[in-house]
Amino acid sequence: MMKKISLWFFIFCVPIIFACNNTRHIPKGDALYTGTRIRVTGKALTPKEKKVLMEDLEGLTRPKPNSKILGMRLKLSLYNLAGDTSKKGFIRKFLRNLGEPPVLLSSLNLEHNVEILQNHLENTGYFRGIVKGDTVVRRKKARGIYRARSGPQYTINTINFVASDSSGTIDTTMALYREIKAASSKTLLQPGLPFNLALIKAERERIDADLKEKGFYFFSPDFIIVQVDSTIGNHKVNMYVNVKNTTPANAFDVYHIKDVFVYSNYSLNTATLDTNKVNSLYHKGYYLIDPEKKFKPKLFEQALRFNPGDVYNRTDHNLSLSRLVNLNLFKFVKNRFEESTIADTPTLDAYYYLTPLPRRSLQAQVTGSTKSNNLTGTEITLSWRNRNLIRAGELLVLSASVGSEIQYGGPLQGYNTYSTGVSALLAFPRFIIPFTQIHTRSGYVPRTGINLSYELLQKQKLYTLNSFRGEFGYLWKEDPRKEHRLNPISITYVIPANVTQLYADSVAKHPSLGKPIERQFILGSTYNYNYNQLINAQPVNAIYWNGLVDLSGNLAGLIVPVAKDTNTKQIFKEDFAQYVKLESDFRFYRKVGLHVTWANRLITGFGYPYGNSKELPFIKQFYAGGNNSIRAFRSRSVGPGSFKDTTNKDFLPDQTGDIKLEMNSEMRVKFTRIVEGAVFIDAGNVWLYRKNPAKPGGEFSKDFIKQLAVGTGVGLRLDFTFFLIRFDVAFPLRKPWLVDNKWVMSDIDFTNKAWRGDNVIYNLAIGYPF
Repeated sequence: MMKKISLWFFIFCVPIIFACNNTRHIPKGDALYTGTRIRVTGKALTPKEKKVLMEDLEGLTRPKPNSKILGMRLKLSLYNLAGDTSKKGFIRKFLRNLGEPPVLLSSLNLEHNVEILQNHLENTGYFRGIVKGDTVVRRKKARGIYRARSGPQYTINTINFVASDSSGTIDTTMALYREIKAASSKTLLQPGLPFNLALIKAERERIDADLKEKGFYFFSPDFIIVQVDSTIGNHKVNMYVNVKNTTPANAFDVYHIKDVFVYSNYSLNTATLDTNKVNSLYHKGYYLIDPEKKFKPKLFEQALRFNPGDVYNRTDHNLSLSRLVNLNLFKFVKNRFEESTIADTPTLDAYYYLTPLPRRSLQAQVTGSTKSNNLTGTEITLSWRNRNLIRAGELLVLSASVGSEIQYGGPLQGYNTYSTGVSALLAFPRFIIPFTQIHTRSGYVPRTGINLSYELLQKQKLYTLNSFRGEFGYLWKEDPRKEHRLNPISITYVIPANVTQLYADSVAKHPSLGKPIERQFILGSTYNYNYNQLINAQPVNAIYWNGLVDLSGNLAGLIVPVAKDTNTKQIFKEDFAQYVKLESDFRFYRKVGLHVTWANRLITGFGYPYGNSKELPFIKQFYAGGNNSIRAFRSRSVGPGSFKDTTNKDFLPDQTGDIKLEMNSEMRVKFTRIVEGAVFIDAGNVWLYRKNPAKPGGEFSKDFIKQLAVGTGVGLRLDFTFFLIRFDVAFPLRKPWLVDNKWVMSDIDFTNKAWRGDNVIYNLAIGYPF
């Protein structure tokens, strides 16, 4: 009992003692700066406007005070602890790096902050606002106090797009003025909106972006002036958008592309030589300077979006750069446009400078994994790649891997799993489709891939599986968020071998164990669509959706006749699987605070086996439970339905189904830059499409909701930017196989060792579960 009291004292009381003593190292005559307090007054302000203005002003003051965790300055405490410790060297340095030094009052520039806040009031339409600042010091702690008195916020009355030349006279005949006028309906400046300098800057950027699409290469946002008349009364302003009189002449011209030069072996060390146009190869409108003939011209024909005679536009400019980068052939990609001095009309020469990556490379990768069924795995993969196999950007990857999964204790001790695999991938940076050519407008180069692989999986003392796979398909992106993957040909052939008598006897007793060693011949097609709003940065609300259509034996089933001796349809005397499989993975993320994210996931899956198949092939079936699924249950241990094999004591469950429903919700809280916590709840199950006498209660029915497994838990995560280590602890709330009361919350007893052993599941993994 005393040990528990001491532990709780250490966890809760020691940080508080440190937090209360954070001023002991403050220099004499100085104080610990604890932040800013803003007081906003103004008769015309609504409570909402006052709150928004106060939050904006607080965010502008500097310096920022020491960070807090759960209301305490723990990082500052660690920094001070490093100064208190008598030990030198590593411990002191570690504590200092983990902590942060005190922010002092002497670093506060009060007058500068007042000026910043005053400018913000002016820039957001509070033209008659006044800001005053002061400091309050008490017990070696100081705070900045700012009082902002605001009048009414000015709003936009009218927006006028004025066309005038350098003499000040109206001239609507010039192309530049016509384009600005024509796009004025897209203006961001709308009557009734508050005056805001940031909005004016955004409008200038909008006008510039629109003109860049029309060929005005030398135009700049700085050439736009927005004049404001605030004398019209009633706290409103009239705005006049115009082109500055000092705008250079070439900004008024529409530029066309004249010549395109591609330097495919550019080096910074020999830049002057690499820009020489001697020995260039002219191909379909552009010049390729490639003395070593490393690349075929058709590679750049597909990547570049500019052709001689085209009007310059920023979209094609950026698309060309993106496509060159996404070829994954070049270490550096840059370009420039130069005004041509030869042509009489305004023209540009385009120059692309490309520094190739090494053509061949060898890569080794070591990975580790843990599963909630207590299996620990490692895998070593060695890959050799050729980035430009036949000089048109083709990628050849040859890989070999070895791996193992071992349990050092428990029911699977000695039943280790070993795998060996080889694979070959050949990818072309274009669509390869017979009798036709498809060109995309995306910034991503489409890929056509051929993938062949073989894996030998040996479950020691049980059985061996030989898996052969072959795919031919296409990968393309509409934009960074939308990705398509179509495999018209997808073949998988799994052959069991060396099934031991021990496992054969177990299958006789427990038929469900026979599913993993079935022969599987899958002859079909797959299509996958992925939409991801989290690619660049997470907005307040973001969604992720991954949809899969997986077909097997559909076309072959129409062509191949039924074999008389087996009454099934066969190819090469092998029954092939026939099914339709649909899967959806939908996720919704919402930022509910600066450091708090609410993550949700809904997985639905449906498999319809027919013809040769009574169930989906084992490798295509759904499962529930594990690190990235329902974390309160071990991997593949849930379902199908209310079925549970209670007689099998020799092997861990490996249950799968044709139908799946899974729901997850998780609240993630970031405590520090590295440390993150989570609270979660998971629910779901899998079901069979048809009844299986060996798995009573496993089929899908109208009572499927009553068969959901539910679990909850907490997690700790360490975010090291490049990877995240996740540790989750979970326990069940509902067990679908129980007959009477499936809810087991009344049985929860963390003080009971037996209950913990049967119910508490520890999950160690890399990355978020979703």
